[in-house]
Amino acid sequence: MPFTATILTMFPEAFPGPLGVSLIGTAWREKDLWRLETLDIRGFSKDKRGFLDDTPAGGGPGQVLRADVIASALDSVDVAGRPLLYMSARGRPLTQARVREWSKAPGLVVLCGRFEGVDQRVLDARGFEEISVGDAVLAGGEAAAMVAVEACVRLVPGVLGEAGSLSEESFEDGLLEHPQFTRPRTFEGREIPEVLLSGHHAEVAKWRKAQREIATRERRPDLWAAHLANQQAKGD
Repeated sequence: MPFTATILTMFPEAFPGPLGVSLIGTAWREKDLWRLETLDIRGFSKDKRGFLDDTPAGGGPGQVLRADVIASALDSVDVAGRPLLYMSARGRPLTQARVREWSKAPGLVVLCGRFEGVDQRVLDARGFEEISVGDAVLAGGEAAAMVAVEACVRLVPGVLGEAGSLSEESFEDGLLEHPQFTRPRTFEGREIPEVLLSGHHAEVAKWRKAQREIATRERRPDLWAAHLANQQAKGD
């Protein structure tokens, strides 16, 4: 069975979105290297008016998705050992390390929240892992779910075709990726760095490593500190 992503959402029409284009879309539609399923949670409402939500316990603005509705939707899915993710601004950050773990699983089951969120009891009872894609609040979890699924699917063997292209990407070894260049050699007075045109592979590798270190140190001091600590632990 290919890697299968099942999305629990109020808006299945939002999918596949970017998951249906380019190499990832081809790997799904034509090669069956992974599969995408959506489940409309609106079909699991026990309210004769079709409501999925209710007012927050303790008061406050907005609405909260009900635990019983979400539980019924999830219980209709064959989870089959797949991680359960709930996309939430209050979740743990999405990281490449977690993505690598998930990509080796049979797939993902992803819950997309709306309104003020989901009743915490169903998240705890069913073992959802709350995941954030950044320090910003979205209107719902659909866009975040696409980010998590795409990050995993691109690591599935055969999806991108060139496995070697993944080895020097951002986060793979704790550093951000080096800058990339291509033709034309001169663009608006800006030149491709001479070392990249030298044909000296060792010098190119050295330059790229230095650029990765500079970018990480300047843009992500948290990653840089972790990288230094890791190098020190290894005695490098």
